Amino acid sequence: MAGLRPEPTARQMRLGTELRRLREKAGLTGREAAALLGVSSGQISQIESALTGVSEKRLRSMAANYSCSDQELISALVHVATDRTRGWWEEYRGQLPTPFLDLSELEHNATFRWDVDLLHVSGLLQTEDYARALFSTRIPELPDADRELRVRHRMQRRAILERPTPTPYQAVIHEAALRIRVGGRATSLAQLARILELSEAGHITVRVIPFTLERFDDTGSAMIYAGGSIPRLDTVVRDAPHGTVFIDAEAQLGVFRTLFRRVEASSLDPGQSRDLIHNLAKEL
Repeated sequence: MAGLRPEPTARQMRLGTELRRLREKAGLTGREAAALLGVSSGQISQIESALTGVSEKRLRSMAANYSCSDQELISALVHVATDRTRGWWEEYRGQLPTPFLDLSELEHNATFRWDVDLLHVSGLLQTEDYARALFSTRIPELPDADRELRVRHRMQRRAILERPTPTPYQAVIHEAALRIRVGGRATSLAQLARILELSEAGHITVRVIPFTLERFDDTGSAMIYAGGSIPRLDTVVRDAPHGTVFIDAEAQLGVFRTLFRRVEASSLDPGQSRDLIHNLAKEL
């Protein structure tokens, strides 16, 4: 149908999901919600599927119909619905897979960011050569132009750490990820130096999980945790066999918050982590 979005973004879909959750919590069917709003049930479905947008006036009416009194949540949803920002990532639309753009938009709007990485250095901390080496291992092999496009996109993602009001960022990295020589000795040395440099910034915290840890069972805990404007709108990003997965169910978010704190508690403090990284660089 004319006017429908051909491919909603993850942020647009999240808005639709939250509106559907409010409706279901109110015990209303799509048809009943449509009758209260004076629209067709198809329009409710399109809004909840993010195929169409929703105005502030209509969103507030929907919240009232759903007996939602959480003004903090309503204001946050209104902001998402009315935000018309076209970020730098839009230049890659049609050139990179949609999840690349969705992650960039998520990061841009995040109030904080936590990373847990076990086998590779966190994307936001990577040097250009390190990122290029990682993308070069992809099977099937990427054409040079596609690989360089991904490298450039990854480097631009660092904007959230470099802008005037940077995003608070915590990375927990296993020692294994720091020891693996991605791209060879020179690339690995430069990567360790880059981590040390960034770890000195006030808004960046880097912790290392050492091999000397008596026990570490969280082998499946690699993740990105992006803080929303309110905790309910937080998002977890994980890689799965079929692609990138965005997780936003409230119960699961609680699990991942706990998981991050558990992994954080298993790591060295920032000063000890820098010392370990310095020693690794000397060993190289």
